[in-house]
Amino acid sequence: MPDAALLTRWAGDTWRSLDAMTDERTGLPADWVDDRLDPATRSRYTSPTNIGGLLWSTVAARELGFVQADECRQRCAAVLSTLDGIERHDGSGQLANWYDEATGDLLRTFVDGSPVVPFMSSVDNGWLAAGLLVVEGAVPALAAEARALRLRMDFAAFHDPEAGPPGPGGRLRGGFWSQDPGQPTVLASYTGGPAVHHTPHHYDLLNSEPRIASYVGIVAGQVPPEHYAALSTPLVSYRGRDVVPTFGGSMFEALMPDLLVPEEEWSPDLWARNHPETVAAQRDWAAEHGWGAWGWSPAAKPGEGYSEWGVAPVAWTVPGYPSALDDDPVVTPHAAAMALLHDPAAATSCLSRLESLGCYGPGGFVDVIGLRSRRTAGRHLVLDQSMVMAALAHVLTEGALRRAFATPEVEGALRPVLAARGWPAESERMPGRAA
Repeated sequence: MPDAALLTRWAGDTWRSLDAMTDERTGLPADWVDDRLDPATRSRYTSPTNIGGLLWSTVAARELGFVQADECRQRCAAVLSTLDGIERHDGSGQLANWYDEATGDLLRTFVDGSPVVPFMSSVDNGWLAAGLLVVEGAVPALAAEARALRLRMDFAAFHDPEAGPPGPGGRLRGGFWSQDPGQPTVLASYTGGPAVHHTPHHYDLLNSEPRIASYVGIVAGQVPPEHYAALSTPLVSYRGRDVVPTFGGSMFEALMPDLLVPEEEWSPDLWARNHPETVAAQRDWAAEHGWGAWGWSPAAKPGEGYSEWGVAPVAWTVPGYPSALDDDPVVTPHAAAMALLHDPAAATSCLSRLESLGCYGPGGFVDVIGLRSRRTAGRHLVLDQSMVMAALAHVLTEGALRRAFATPEVEGALRPVLAARGWPAESERMPGRAA
C-alpha cells in the first residue's frame, strides 16, 4: 500500500476544496471554485453529476474521519431536502443539467446571460442516482429518503429498445430536452408519456460514460439486463496490449464506474483485465513521448475553459481526444488518482510528481497542469475532486464506498450481468488497429 499518511493528507485537502464549493443553505456544490478556495469565486451553477459526487465524497469524509457521523448525516440531509423540492422533468423525474447551487433553482439563463433549454442527461442523472445509492447504503437514517428520490428517476426514459442489433438490448440516448432546443432531435417517448426531444445519437460502447446509467437503470428494473449484454466491446492494441477502448481514450470513461461498482471482482473476464491495461496504456503514452507525468480525462484547460483529454491509441474514435494544448501536454490529477485502484505505486508516484510541479494548493490537486508551461487551471472542479476523493478513500478504507453502493439488492441485480461478459473475440478487433 502507498504511504497512508501521504494519501490521507491529499484526501484531507481534497475535502477542504469540496467543503469550499458547498452552499451552506442548499447543501449543493458549485461546479467549481478557484484554487484559493474563495467562496466568492463559486461558479453559481451545478449539475446532477456534481451533486452525486458530493454525496459520495461526504460519506468518504466520514469514513476518513474528516467529519463526524452527525455532520455527514446533516450534510446529506440538506442535499436530499433540496433535491426533494427541485424542479425536474415531470414525465421521467429526471433532473436537468444546470441549477443554481445557492437556491436550487433550475437555470433557464446561464451565468453569462445566454438562454438555457433544460436538458436531461442520461450520464449526469446516472451519477446522481449512484450518489443516492451510496447514501442508501451508508447513512441508515436517510436510506428511505434517498431511495425514494432515486426511484423517482425513470431511466427507461433514455432507453430506446429498438436501437442497436436485433434483440431486447436497446441503447441509451444521450438525453432529451423538455422543449425544442432549435437543433436536430428525435421526437419520441420510451415510457408512454408525452414525446420529448431526444439527442439523435445513442451510446453503443460498453466502455463509455453512460455505463453508470446502465447500471442504475438495471438495478431499478427500468432498463433490461440484456441492454448491458448487447453493448459493443471493440478491441484495439497499443504497444502489445489489447484494450477495449473508450470513445475518446479518457480515464473517466473507463474507470469512474469502478470507483463505486466492484467491476473487476464481478467481471473477472472483462474489467479485471481491461482496467489495468487502460492504466498501463496511459503510462505508456507518456513514456513514449518522454513526458514525466500522465493522466488524461476531460477536465479544465490551463488558464480558462474546458476540454476533453485522452490517449489516442486507446480511443474508439479517430484521432481520439487530444493529449496536449498546442505543444503543451495537459494532464489531470483525477485520472492518475483513479489509477490508484489498479496500480497504486505508479499512481502515487505520478500524483507526487504533479504536486511537485505546482499542481496543488490548499484544496488539494488543481484540476490540470500543462507539463511544459507549468500553467494550471487555477481552480478545482467538484466532479474531478469527487473522483480524487473516491479513489483515495478506496485505498485508505479498503473500499468503503463500494461496500455502501453494492448492497445485496445491487449485487443481486448487477453481479450476474457483469459476470456474463467475457473478453472480446478477435473478430471484434477494429480494422487497422492491431499492434
